Amino acid sequence: MIVRPRPNLLQLFFILRGSIVPRVAPQIIGFAIYGAVVVLVTRALRMDLGGYGLAPFTLLGVTLSIYLGFRNNAAYDRWWEGRKLWGQLVFDIRNLARAATALIPQSSGATRPLLMGALAFCHFLRGQLRNVDAGSEAAKFLEQDFEFINAYTNKTDAVLRRMGERLGALKTAAQIDSMDYRILDERLSTLAGVQAGCERIASTPLPFAYTLLLLRSAYIFCFLLPFGMASTLGWLTPLLSAMVAYSFFGLDALSAELEDPFGFEANDLALDRMCRICEISVFEALGEKPPQALKEIHFYSS
Repeated sequence: MIVRPRPNLLQLFFILRGSIVPRVAPQIIGFAIYGAVVVLVTRALRMDLGGYGLAPFTLLGVTLSIYLGFRNNAAYDRWWEGRKLWGQLVFDIRNLARAATALIPQSSGATRPLLMGALAFCHFLRGQLRNVDAGSEAAKFLEQDFEFINAYTNKTDAVLRRMGERLGALKTAAQIDSMDYRILDERLSTLAGVQAGCERIASTPLPFAYTLLLLRSAYIFCFLLPFGMASTLGWLTPLLSAMVAYSFFGLDALSAELEDPFGFEANDLALDRMCRICEISVFEALGEKPPQALKEIHFYSS
């Protein structure tokens, strides 16, 4: 995720990190060259296309803008829902740490393993959403349970089951009563809800047919637009063609980036940083020295 102050006027046109310009540069350059070729051809053949006007392009542009606006809103909703779910995760981890340290007797020795399992849950969930192996980070918190949990396909859910088994053992041993067990188990239920919500976003992309319709319309519009501008705008046609391509394909590229909010792209969520926030909260609740918070590197937080 890009975290930086609002750029000034000079920076505005030269910032590349976090910008979608590198992703749509082929379309911008390609349609600028295409627009110049159209101007050359119309002048060489003495073609006058100005009589058709820009009314057809205005109608198609309005339709295309509606498509882009809807897709961009849908993609941002997915990004924002992902951020809310991970904010809920931080909230639930802190609640679990507070409840566990207050309700579980220190003599049981079960508080720390339970909360370390919660941190392993965070890292396994991050790895699951990003399709990377988070075992090395989770192993630091699981200790003897790592081999047992690592054997499961859904390691994130396996951690929750193991945490539930620990709570069940405490209740069976009468170290916590039924009300304490319910309070702690509710915290595990909310963690399971966060996992299910993240899995829903990660496994359900926006309908492909809608994306296909949008891209086809954008390409058709950009291919036809220079013919409507060549006679009236002349050599400004390549510039306008590049600006239109930047707007349309830039919005599409941004939507595609926000559609999957859990990846490694510049505008995706900073899952590493939020996992570290959970670690700090747990270690402080246990009275231990917490790790250092992760800092942005060149305005980027992973």
